[in-house]
Amino acid sequence: LYKTHHEASRRQHIPALVISGNSSEEQILVAGRRYHDRPMILENVLRDLMKMIRQETLKNLEEVVDITVLSMERFCKEKKVQLYASNILYLLLPLLTQNKFMVFNVSVKQKMMGVLLDTMVEHKEDTILMRNGCMVLWQFQVPQDLLCLYERVVDILLYIGEHHSGEDDSYIQRAAVYLLNGLVCHVDGEQKKAMGIKIIDTMLRIVRNKLDWKLCDDVMETAWSAMWNVTDETPANSERFLDQHGMELFLQCKETFPNRLDLLRNMMGLLGNVAEVKECRKRLMTSAFVEEFSFLLDSQTDGIEVSYNAAGVLSHMASDGPEAWTITCPARDHVLERLVRAVNRWDINTKRNINYRSLCPIIGLLSVTETRECQLWATWAIANLTKFDEPKYCPLVEQEGGLKYIKEIIEEIISEGLANTCKPSDVNEKLLGLGQRAVNNIEMWKKRQDQLNGEENLILLLEGQN
Repeated sequence: LYKTHHEASRRQHIPALVISGNSSEEQILVAGRRYHDRPMILENVLRDLMKMIRQETLKNLEEVVDITVLSMERFCKEKKVQLYASNILYLLLPLLTQNKFMVFNVSVKQKMMGVLLDTMVEHKEDTILMRNGCMVLWQFQVPQDLLCLYERVVDILLYIGEHHSGEDDSYIQRAAVYLLNGLVCHVDGEQKKAMGIKIIDTMLRIVRNKLDWKLCDDVMETAWSAMWNVTDETPANSERFLDQHGMELFLQCKETFPNRLDLLRNMMGLLGNVAEVKECRKRLMTSAFVEEFSFLLDSQTDGIEVSYNAAGVLSHMASDGPEAWTITCPARDHVLERLVRAVNRWDINTKRNINYRSLCPIIGLLSVTETRECQLWATWAIANLTKFDEPKYCPLVEQEGGLKYIKEIIEEIISEGLANTCKPSDVNEKLLGLGQRAVNNIEMWKKRQDQLNGEENLILLLEGQN
């Protein structure tokens, strides 16, 4: 009796055990189950279900999920079915997450995402369905829910980011690139490496497109942020960035958009990752690049972040020794002098929005005994990090060998001073002070941890006696 004349499904005493109709939730669900092979009727059923969800009158969420997913799966090419179904998923997902009585596990989520991605691939030129798809993906928990289909999700987001770039598509492109960035910053190892080349290539094409339009927007800034994330501790992706003329794009963006601070920060963060890769550093050793990094040492935009990242890039480049400095201008000594001036200018108590997974690249610079300036930047970084985020960085510095190196540097400088084996140096004096500060931060944190552990053990002991 679904959609029959004279509202037949509303009549009482209908001689049937099971009734499909449009007068109640139960009748509509029966119609959805019975007419699963008739797309035109399913369109209406899905539309009715969508209205009920919006009116907050729907109760049988599990049944709605089954009908919606089955409809998407069976009629992937039917645009109207997919439009209503994707709207239902968007409305349903928050309700499913809140509903503690329904089984909404990984396999259910994976099934929903699978049919949604099939739809997006089938209709990837359709602006409305791509928008709906992105909105539904945002309703999942990012990144954990999406990691099970990581490569498929990344593929469709890359397509949207590159091909839905017109003025009318600005929301879709922005949503796709934001989601991509949120995803790649939470993966590592093989997953980051597997899709890294595609991500770098697509993000660079997006940047070129924005440069052609002389447009620096959220999408461009997020594209650089995504490349920053995907090059982190992944040398192959850093090399790909250079292979695809990423450095030239960096210079063009900086020249075209000199006042965009978020853009500059994201670009410098990315170049910091590139400079950590020994094979990449020789390709950065050109007068144009080094002069640009040296100029940015004096930058006071965005607090200290731009200057800090420029100093990190130059510290890694200088760490390879004088013989690896193959350019005459600017001279290595001149750049190192500017680096020291920059570090001396920074406030060690600056609280910063930064998140290192590992400090190994920074700690590696502590072993560069022949270039104290490299050790100076690394020690400042560790002294600062262990000050504003003790619980994270104090144990990390010790676990990755940083505390041992800093203590060795302190001993060397004190020994040299006592033996008068070298002239007093401002760099050594600053390095000694920063090293002692870093050691003190870590030792004080350890003492507080021991005290807390002792108090917890005492409480457990007393509770056990009671």
